[in-house]
Order: sequence, then C-alpha cells, then structure tokens
Amino acid sequence: MSPLAARTLIIAALCAAWEILPRAGLIPTLFLSPLSASAQVALHSYPVYLANLWVTVWEIALALLIACGGGVLLGGAIGAFSYSRRVLLPLISSVYAVPFVVLYPLATVWLGIGSASKVAFAGLYGLIPTVLATAAGVQLIDRNLILAARSIGARGITLVVRILLPATIPTVLAAVKIGAALVIVGVVVGEMLVSTAGIGYLIAQNRTSFNTPEVYLAIVVVLGIAWALERALFFLERRFANWSLHTQKTS
Repeated sequence: MSPLAARTLIIAALCAAWEILPRAGLIPTLFLSPLSASAQVALHSYPVYLANLWVTVWEIALALLIACGGGVLLGGAIGAFSYSRRVLLPLISSVYAVPFVVLYPLATVWLGIGSASKVAFAGLYGLIPTVLATAAGVQLIDRNLILAARSIGARGITLVVRILLPATIPTVLAAVKIGAALVIVGVVVGEMLVSTAGIGYLIAQNRTSFNTPEVYLAIVVVLGIAWALERALFFLERRFANWSLHTQKTS
C-alpha cells in the first residue's frame, strides 16, 4: 500500500469513528459531536467562519515574517561569529525555557486585545527556536569548504550565494518548519485567551456555550491551516533542495 493510500485510509477511519462513536452512545455528544453535526454547522455558518479564518490567516502571515524571516537572519548572524554564539546563544536558550504563555497578558497590556498582540506574541514564540536552529545550522558548515571556496577567489556575495546558503538550506528549512508550527499555536492560543475575532476566538466562545459541533469545526479549520502551511513549506523545500544541489554542482 502506498503512503498516500495509507494516509487516506487512516483519515477515513478517523472520520468514520468520529461519526459512529457519538451516535452509538459510546462517547457523550457533549464531548464529541458527530462529524455530520459539524458539517451542518459549516453549511449554515460558513460566512462567520470565513470571516474569522481571514483574521487568523492574516495574523499568522505577519507573525511568520517575524518568526521565520527575523529568526533566520538573526540566527545566521549569530551563528556566523564565534563570539556572538558564546555570548548570545546561552541567553536565548534560557529565555526559550520560559513558558511564553505567561507573557501574553503583558502583550495585551502593551498592544491591546486586537491582532497586534497576537502577531507579536506568536512571532516571538516562533522566533527563538528559529534563531537557535538556524545558528546551529550555520555552525555545522564545513570550514574546509569555505576555505576551499576562498582559495579559488570566492568572496562576498559569491561566497554567500554559492557556498553558505546552499550548505545551510536543509537546516534553515527545518528551523522555519519549527517556527511556523509554533506561530500557528501562538496565534490560536492568543485568540482563545483574549480576543474578539479569529478561529481561536470561535473555539473559546463556543466552548463556554457547550456548542460542541462548532468547537470541532473550528479545530478542523485550524488543522486545515496547519496542513496548508506544511504543504507550502514542503513545496519550498523541494524547490530549494533542487536549487541547492544545482548550485553546489556548478560551484
């Protein structure tokens, strides 16, 4: 059986269990509503979910710029110099050990309960692991490769494009995947805690009202966002991997 067929079979089995178990009374509908109940909510309330989905996607996109864009640049700058690694990496690792959710109330005090606090919180939540992973990747570059490139005249932008970027692409993409996953978590958690819009807000609002089908529909929407982002990153990984291989062959 192919991996695609196996994944499809697993998803089909989960959907069947989702529909059958609550209808058979094996799981109370308060805890797990049937799949068909959430599907009916999607048919009747899709304008509400689409409007809140747009808010969440926009917040995730902005937070990704902070977490992944800033994390890769900062991590690369820190990892490229031994002094900055010795000074900054222990500090950043210590900050990462702090549960970031305890800082969210401060974000709402400084930036309000709108999108700005969600973007800042999620961006910072994904920034630090991206910095650490990127810095670690830069450290793993074979120094002999850099010396060999310099010996044949590679300098400046040529050295970066032909040697440094292709060598660090696998690690950088892995760092971006970590940061992107945490960005989604940060945005949704922020919306669930204090917000007036977004998919996380719908989860919190319907949870307090015991509207189980609405809650599960919102969860499925979050899973859809995560799947779409994972597919986009997988596509970029394939493209950059081919570019890295081509660049190394022509160097």
